[in-house]
Formats: sequence, structure tokens, C-alpha cells
Amino acid sequence: MSRTTVAAVVADGLARAGTRRLFVGPGAAAALIDAARARGVSLVEVAGTTAACLMAAVSGELDEAPGAAALSLAGGVTAVVDGAAHATRDRAPVILVSDGVADARLLEPVTKASLVADAASAGHWIAHAAQLAMAAPRGAVHLAIGGDVAMAPTLPVAAACRRPPLAAPPAHTLDTLADIIAGAARPVIVAGLEIVEADATWLRALAESLPAPVVTTAKGKGAIPDPHPLALGLLVAGHPLATRADLLVALGVDPLEIAPGAWPAAVPTVHVSAAGADPAPYRASVEVIADIALVIEELAPRLRGRPGADWDVAELDRIKRARTSASPPARGLTRRRVVTIAREATPAGTLATLDVPLADAWQSVAPRELLVPNGVATAGFALPAAVAAALAREDRRVVALGAAAGVAAMAGELATAARLDAPIVVVALEQDGAATPLLEPARAAGFVTAVAHDEPAFGASFSRAWAAARPTLIVARVSG
Repeated sequence: MSRTTVAAVVADGLARAGTRRLFVGPGAAAALIDAARARGVSLVEVAGTTAACLMAAVSGELDEAPGAAALSLAGGVTAVVDGAAHATRDRAPVILVSDGVADARLLEPVTKASLVADAASAGHWIAHAAQLAMAAPRGAVHLAIGGDVAMAPTLPVAAACRRPPLAAPPAHTLDTLADIIAGAARPVIVAGLEIVEADATWLRALAESLPAPVVTTAKGKGAIPDPHPLALGLLVAGHPLATRADLLVALGVDPLEIAPGAWPAAVPTVHVSAAGADPAPYRASVEVIADIALVIEELAPRLRGRPGADWDVAELDRIKRARTSASPPARGLTRRRVVTIAREATPAGTLATLDVPLADAWQSVAPRELLVPNGVATAGFALPAAVAAALAREDRRVVALGAAAGVAAMAGELATAARLDAPIVVVALEQDGAATPLLEPARAAGFVTAVAHDEPAFGASFSRAWAAARPTLIVARVSG
């Protein structure tokens, strides 16, 4: 009779949590890999440990289930720390399963918890890890399995690996929220990283019915389509709406998303999210912890027949046009023009990964079409993120736009992308005159390569790469 092992129980827990693939870093324990394969979880071997964490984070964002990586701590924890910190900072649900416990405590500052599975209660620990990773605010959870434990026999436990839905908010709280929104003459909606496609439909309906302009955080981009007349760009310090609004309606905003000075502190705020606003740079007059789509649906009958907002549509149009007007011509090829040209050459629904601060240059029509780090980017984020996005969205194409030095730091993942035949276009932004060694490693990995020094050359190279639908690297020599 075959026995159930700790590795098998952990792999089963991942599958029951909705995890579709396991990113396998160098030296990861074979026991978990074999168990995951037997459970039907796809295995993706990657070149670097940090890259495995980044890919798991992107999978978690796109799949709305824990992303997972199998890692080894034998070579030290620095690479794991970098990847775990990224996932936690991005509020991405991730389970990092390691083969050692000795250095597990070093991961505690960058994870929601660092747990140790044992033979007596492995089923409990993987269920706890899955639920904790998905609990708001989401983040990375580390689960250590000692080498002598992975193959130890254990009893499967019927523990729930998925979190139950949030409770519906009390009626009186919704009444108060509706009264505050209806009483505002110039409300502004601020959409954050929690907004998913199901929420976006309701958010757009709310914005149009009030009517109210919408600004987003970088990770909330696409909550309302950028071409929509009420889409007024990113929340940044000095935004023109900051001095005009008399109420900010924060929907799915996480405190980590807000750059210093970006939130107009003097404007009253209401907060709707899966997590509390603390320590946000505002004190919400009403805080609703609930499913965002449900809250907006419940607000609809409460706002029906109330006086509308007093925004001047012509004024909003002037603000939008001023913020999206073309920049003065620059000499040579600029980073912004590279992003803009790539966007203009791709259809709606294209995904982009970006590790340079140009989120406003990529037009999005739905949430999570633009994948960007929350705050300071992990070096080379764009390349592994694009590989993970291509796996998660097989019906979409993906463009990676990143600094050349970062692409070089993650160059090992070029071979990963080529092995998977991911039809991604990687654009490395290199300062003109620099010489980052990228072309030879890319060709050796199986990438088609090109170099562009000006806009016509970049446009032509990008069009060829897009039409070829093969892994391609374009080095864009930029002047600014």
C-alpha cells in the first residue's frame, strides 16, 4: 500500500488552493517537484531563485490564487529575501516552499509568516499558508520542509485551502457611505491594486452615474479604460483634481501604493477595501471592509434619485487633454517614446511588464494589463514577469519593457522563455553609449535580436517582432 508523504500533502494543498503551476528554482527538493507533478500542477524550471519568486508573484496576481515557488536555501537566503520582499510589497499571494529550516527566521521580516511543516500536521500548515497568503493584505508566506521530513508519512487532512468570502457590510454603514458620496459636489474615485475585472465593471458604472472622475494608482491602472472621458490618469503629487475634489472615494487602495505627497491630506476620504486603511496617509470618515463589487452594487439603489455631482465635463476634458498631450519633441529615442510606440503597435488586451517609472505611457483598458512593481522595482522584474504573464494568459501577447541592466541581471531567464517558446517581446532600454552585454546571451538562448537607435528603427523592429510571434529581444538605445 502506498503511503501519503508530507510532500504529497503539500502539493495537494497547493492544487486545492487553485495554484496552477510551481516555479522551480535551482536546487529545489525533488520530493515536492515529483509530488506536484503527480497532482497535476505544472512545473516551470527557472534559472534564478529571485526570478522564481517574481514569477510566482505575477501568477498570484493574474490567477487570483496563490502563486508558488519551490526553492533551496542551501546557497543562502539573499535571493529568496529579494523575491519574497517583492511579493509582499506588491500584495501578491505567494507560497514559497523551501527545503530547509535553519535560516527560515531570516525571511520573517519580508513575509507574512515563516512556517515549518512537520509530519504530524503538514495538511494544517499548507492550508494555513494558502489562506494566509490570500488574506488581505496579501503577500508572501514561507513554508519550510526539512529534507528528512518531505518523504515522511503523514495523514491527509481535509483542511480548507481557500478563504471564505468577506462578510457583507452592515446596512447602516452602506447608508452612511451613500449619504457622504451623495453629499459631495466634486467626488473623485481613486482605484487601487485590489480592483479586478469583476470590480471594474461596477466601478465604471458608479463613475458614470455620479458622475465622478477616476484616478488610479500605478497598480490600479485599467480599473477604468484609459481612453474613457472620466479616466484622469495616475494619482501623483500635484494632480489638478487634488485642489478641486471635496471627497475622495478610495476603492481597493493599499497604503503601500501611495507615494509620499500624492494624497491630498485635506480632502475628506471614504475607504472601501478588503483590508483596513491603516497606515494610509488619510483618516477615512467611513471604512468599509468588504467585497468592492458588492459594496458598489449595494450603493446603486441608495444613490438612485440623489442629486448628481457638480463636475464641469468640459473642465475634466481640458484636464485630461493637458495631461495626455504630446511631449515636446526630443532628440533621439526616449524611454517614453519606446513605451508609447510599443503600445500603439499592439492591440487592446496586450499585457505589458514594466520596471521603469513610465506607467502613464502605457494605455490600459482593463485591470492588470500593466504589471508593475509597487514602489522600487526589483532589478530585472520585467523579464521574468513577462514569462509568468505569458503562461497565465495564453490567449494574450506580452511585452516586457525594462532597463537593460535589469534584463542583464535576469539574463538566465532568456533561456527559460526560449525553452517555453513564450512569444514575448523584450525591450531593453539602454542609455545610448552604454554597452550592456545582452545580444550574445539572447542569441545563445534562442532569441531573435535587434538594435534600434531611433524611432523609425524601433518601430520597424518592434513590428517585425510582433508579427513573428517568437521570443525576441530589442535593445533600444535611448537618449533620455
